[in-house]
Amino acid sequence: MPAMPAMTAMTAMRELHGLHADALPEAVLTSTQPLLLRGLVAHWPVARAGLQGPHAVADYLRGFGADAAVGVLLGPPEIGGRFFYNDSLTGMNFRREGGRLGRVLDALLQLAAAPPGAPPPPALYVGSTSVDSCLPGFRAANDLGDAGVQAREPLASLWLGNRTRIAAHFDLPDNIACVVAGRRRFTLFPPEAVADLYVGPLDLTPAGQAISLVDMAAPDFERFPRFAKALQVAQVAELAPGDAIFIPSLWWHQVEALEPFNVLVNYWWRQSPAQMDSPMATLLMALLTLRDLPPAQREAWRALFSHYVFDADGDTAAHIAPHARSVLAPLDAGGAQALRQQIIKRLTR
Repeated sequence: MPAMPAMTAMTAMRELHGLHADALPEAVLTSTQPLLLRGLVAHWPVARAGLQGPHAVADYLRGFGADAAVGVLLGPPEIGGRFFYNDSLTGMNFRREGGRLGRVLDALLQLAAAPPGAPPPPALYVGSTSVDSCLPGFRAANDLGDAGVQAREPLASLWLGNRTRIAAHFDLPDNIACVVAGRRRFTLFPPEAVADLYVGPLDLTPAGQAISLVDMAAPDFERFPRFAKALQVAQVAELAPGDAIFIPSLWWHQVEALEPFNVLVNYWWRQSPAQMDSPMATLLMALLTLRDLPPAQREAWRALFSHYVFDADGDTAAHIAPHARSVLAPLDAGGAQALRQQIIKRLTR
């Protein structure tokens, strides 16, 4: 098997220093490139606890919600922390369970206390858990107080676990992820790298988003030769407690937790109007209605999409009287609902 290109071949992410969590520049919140925000939340009490060690941060979190219900992913030791598919791509290599935050913290501390040379531990991961429901009161002392962030009404989520690896995937929202305990390595790929990431099924996914099938710890370049091209445009950053990263919408990102005990808090929001549905619905509909058409018809539809969607501007419907533009007019909440009903009617004929 060809050797993996050196990690140093990837580009170090642009770093910003000296930013304050209560006064983030708008250019950061609307960036189209990833940004490493060194020390952004180092003043948070939870990040200071994270620097003291796992027991300190676990005790701090217990003070807000030891009895909170959380969803837990559990994987056997042999997966090496990589939450992924089973060998046949018919299911996953982990199981899901429910638990209490305090019990999960106890389990993580017990696993972290294993002596050197102990057998590999199972993988334990709690992902995308609402901070407001799980840790009431936490954000009073640990929050991005920036007015621009808060005006976007972000969803704040908690993530914790031991040494885990989450395959490259993209999210629709913009994302500021804040490491408060342990260390994490983020490897990001631009949206246009999709063809070189060898993405798996769209409808059977580990956590709702399609993922790259390449194991970055040991990529098989015979099976996935174009992944070498993806590495050439990758950006990498390693975060310690107090550091944060801005991940723009639709950027692919792999996340590796590098310590036996890791905690992250993230904020995500959409820049699109509230009435807009997810573009993923359009992609799935296109698979249903466009992909298998004869090539000439696909090209004709490409022209229509370019005209009405990707190249649309003020001239697209200028020849139509404003009162008659209907769905070609800028959509408000009422127009979006009317269009949604038209789509449902077409699908149920």
